[in-house]
Formats: sequence, structure tokens, C-alpha cells
Amino acid sequence: MIKAFVSGCSGPQLTTYEIGFFRDEAPWGLILFARNIQTPDQVLELTTEFRRAVGRDDAPVLVDQEGGRVQRLRPPHWRKYPAAKVYGDLYLRDAEAGLRAAWLGARLIAGDLQPLGITVDCLPCLDVRFPDTVDAIGDRAFSTDPDVVADLGKAMVEGALAGGVLPVIKHIPGHGRARVDSHLELPRVDAGHSSLESVDFRPFKALSRVSLGMTAHIVYTDIDAERPGTHSAKIIRGIIRETIGFDGCLMSDDISMKALGGTIDERSRAIIEAGCDIVLHCNGDLEEMRAVAAAVPELSGKAGERCEAALSGLRVPDPEFDGREAWNEFQSLTGWQGV
Repeated sequence: MIKAFVSGCSGPQLTTYEIGFFRDEAPWGLILFARNIQTPDQVLELTTEFRRAVGRDDAPVLVDQEGGRVQRLRPPHWRKYPAAKVYGDLYLRDAEAGLRAAWLGARLIAGDLQPLGITVDCLPCLDVRFPDTVDAIGDRAFSTDPDVVADLGKAMVEGALAGGVLPVIKHIPGHGRARVDSHLELPRVDAGHSSLESVDFRPFKALSRVSLGMTAHIVYTDIDAERPGTHSAKIIRGIIRETIGFDGCLMSDDISMKALGGTIDERSRAIIEAGCDIVLHCNGDLEEMRAVAAAVPELSGKAGERCEAALSGLRVPDPEFDGREAWNEFQSLTGWQGV
């Protein structure tokens, strides 16, 4: 049995209660945050212990390691990386250099994660930046140009895969027009369907063959004025699956965020009913974790196939890759000093 959710945990080691929970409820995966991360040896032990608890050596372990403000593994044990906008700005000066830097950035990050047993990185952010984009996205977006976003996103996808880590494109179908932070309240986007399709959806459509994606907790009023994308069959089935053509494993953004209404179990059921494959719950609160586990189904059918297909895409990193040489090239291209 595998259940259709990804869970957090409370600290750097699993508690006895968490081990029992993971053994009994068998989430598809685990997601790590800064509270779970101390040293390389400790993280490897944590990921190993999780897989031991669920009884699956290939159970995915996820992290948000984009660079910039969204980086869970930090110095002194791991390098600091720039936000996506750095690649976008470089691309405008020299497209080839921007693409190479984006590939190297993702490849280097993957090189940090893969030895720790972390197999999924929630990058790249394919949201298009607008003049009034909320700071919660801000410099996490590559560019104001959807084609530049798509090009750089593809480079990061390829870099992550080359390093033995699966990327997650986010936040489908686009978070860039949001003017409020979905961690705190529910954004509403009033742009028309045609405007969204011509700009916001384009990077996701260009990368629709990527095997993992994450939704946006946003109401797109011209498509579904009643429900945020994560809870909307019109968005998930009509836009993400049909218009964009994404047929990979689709997970929700974190359901602990305040953008979503209702109880945790109500949120979880609505996510599955709308067409998501996986519910993502991040805060490590054991009672909430139990509510999610009780609300979601076993992973089966098309959802199970998508998740299995995603994991089958993991590659063995090239043993000839020279991380030190790549870091020097990365610094030369970007001027980034890792501070």
C-alpha cells in the first residue's frame, strides 16, 4: 500500500511516533525543510530512516532547493545559490551564458542533494514575473518573458536530471499575477483566459513533458471564480491536463498554506476530487498528518502510473562530472560568490 500524499516531519530525526505513522500510513514521499537539516550525515540518516519506515528504497524525498530565498540546505555544509532572476538577467545579456549557468546551477544543486538521498527538487519556478508580482514569487521568477522562462526552465530541468534528481515544475498554471502571498491569503487573478494562455501558461506548456508538477493556490476568476486552482477540476482537468497538456504526476502546493479554506481533511479530499495525484503536507504536525492520511486514497490507477513513471526517470549521475570545475565555471559566468 502507498497513499497519495507527501508528508513533512518535525525535526532532524524521526520520532518514534513518526516512524510508526510512516510505517502504518505509507505516504508516497517525504519533504524536508530547514528544521530537518543539520549536517550531511544527519540528512542521509533521516532519508534512510524514512525509507526504512515505509519499506521502499525508491520512496521519493523532496526539498525546495531553488537558490536565493528558497534554499533549505545552506552554508557551511552546502553552497549558497542565486535566485532564478540572476539567470534571467544573464540571459538577456548573453542567452548562451544564461542557459549554461542555469544548467550548471541545477546540476550543482543536484550534486548536493543526491548523495543525501534527496531525489526530488521542487524547481524550476516557471511563473512569469509581472510588475506587481508578489514578493513571495519575486526574484524566484526567471523573467517577464514567458519564452525566456521556458528556455531557462528547460535548462534547469536538464541539469537536475543529469545530477540524479527529479525536478518539479511549479506553480501550474502560473503564480506570477498573484498580488498577495498564498502562504497568508488566497490570491485572485482576474486576467482573461486568453491572456493567461498567451503568457502564463506558455512555459508550462513548453515543459509539459516533465514528469512532476505542483499546483498554484490561486483563483483564476475567468476560469473558475469559486475555487482555487488546487481545488478546481476546471483548472486541473481542463487547463493543466488539456490546455497545457501536462500528464505527469501532479501534486498540490502545501495544504498548510492559508490560501486554502476548510479543515485539513476537507482540503485533502477536495484536492484529490479535483484531479491532483498527490496531496503535499509540509508542516510536520502529526495530528494534521494523520488527518491527511485518513482523507486520501491509496495510490492507484492513472495517478499511480504517473507517480511510478516519474520515479522511473531517475538517472545515475555521470561519475566524470567535476563539481569543483563546474563551480568555477558557474562563478565565472554569473559573477556569483555564494554569499
